[in-house]
Amino acid sequence: MRVDFYQLSKDPVDVTVAKLARRVLQAGERLVVVAADEGLREHVSKTLWQQGGGSFLAHGPADGPHAARQPILIAEDCAAQNEARMAILADGQWREEAAKFDRTMLLFDADATEAARGLWRELAARDDIDNRIFKQTPEGGWREGR
Repeated sequence: MRVDFYQLSKDPVDVTVAKLARRVLQAGERLVVVAADEGLREHVSKTLWQQGGGSFLAHGPADGPHAARQPILIAEDCAAQNEARMAILADGQWREEAAKFDRTMLLFDADATEAARGLWRELAARDDIDNRIFKQTPEGGWREGR
């Protein structure tokens, strides 16, 4: 399994989730976006709907009706009723259940850098996890870093 660390520097969490979610859907995959905080989940949901015109990103709450049919679930935990193979940890908190996905993207900002470094070292010691780090460019894109 792969864990991608995304260091936020330009865009806020909700915008980053929308950018990554669009790529996941374009790849034909399903996604679960995880955040313990209800306010963050609601904010991400609003941003996904407001992507403009016909380009909104269809999604729903994990505890809502038809969760299994949603291309993107927004959840408090890593349960993926939609059979997603990818997850975004929008709140930057590692959960061991995230290791069940093919790919997990962990978002963190400058305030969480030390915690992310510690988690990086912990996961790098595991044979079952491939770690990668992505840093945001001034233009808003992403490049793999060290």
